[in-house]
Amino acid sequence: MLSDPLLITDPHRFDQALLHFPRPHILQTSHWAALKAPTWSARHYLWPPDTAPLAAATLLTRRLRILPLAVQYVPKGPIVPEDPACWESVLAWLEQQARDSRVLLCKIDPDVDADTEFGRWLIQRLRDRGWIFSPQQIQFRNTLLSDLDRPEEALLAAMKQKTRYNIRLATRRGVIVQPSADFDTFYGLYAETAARDGFLIRPRGYYLRVMTRMQQHGLGQLFLACVQNEPVAGLFLFRFGPTAWYFYGASSHRHRQLMPNHLLQWEAMRWARTQGCRLYDWWGAPDELSEQDPMWGVYRFKQGFGGRFTRWIGAWDFAPQPSAYRLYTWALPRLLTLMRRLRPAP
Repeated sequence: MLSDPLLITDPHRFDQALLHFPRPHILQTSHWAALKAPTWSARHYLWPPDTAPLAAATLLTRRLRILPLAVQYVPKGPIVPEDPACWESVLAWLEQQARDSRVLLCKIDPDVDADTEFGRWLIQRLRDRGWIFSPQQIQFRNTLLSDLDRPEEALLAAMKQKTRYNIRLATRRGVIVQPSADFDTFYGLYAETAARDGFLIRPRGYYLRVMTRMQQHGLGQLFLACVQNEPVAGLFLFRFGPTAWYFYGASSHRHRQLMPNHLLQWEAMRWARTQGCRLYDWWGAPDELSEQDPMWGVYRFKQGFGGRFTRWIGAWDFAPQPSAYRLYTWALPRLLTLMRRLRPAP
């Protein structure tokens, strides 16, 4: 069993400690916590010794507007080895601090593979301890992972033949991919993509703030694909420790026949390798592998690069106040939907 964790007030010290873990997550860093302020307040914890920590957690807390309560979230954490005793200690501590803080819920969503023996054990233990599979999954539950710890020739050989063909086609047809700091151009492409594909995005300032901070601290990189000096596609990678994450992607309808997105991803993967990354996380796959899933087309594109489908255990909630939790997760959403339906049209 682990002792109680240390509260770490030095952000740099905490981030350096995270690098002791085999696969720390960018969303557990102090930089991500700073980007979520002031809406969320953050506390960073390490289970000692902090020079080689046994577990870690960035705990975010937010006050609710609609109820006199707060919620907590450990984004893509806690980071705990595949050791049952360690997990029992960390879960017990999270549960107790949630009770002591009198929050509505404490949510976790660690990157633990649900289809492994340990993943199945952890899911059962969460249920046994009273955690609830969350109706509000903040991050993508599923993803694809590409192993970068091999030569480029092996990476290309693992791809589907059509993907390799499209990468070479884009190169022959003059598509140029370069690192960039032109975040405004990327956001224009991103807004165009959202309008075309019908998904919601945040305001421009949010993405500029995220990309600027991450790139300035060496934890991210923007890439733009251009045809005759015209930007036609872009993506933003996060990187931390051995992993790179493909967070944001955008493309124009212009010159799509030249396959700029294929070359864009390949150059991003090559860049990640030069930064010492051994894993490329494609950040998002369908909940169910079905052609009816809205993400099926995106999944097939990512799958072409040889990524392996991975199903995480997803987000789980611990609710110290079950009645308030039920109100928040069941009754309140239905009430808000009803109010919107009854509201007079403008």
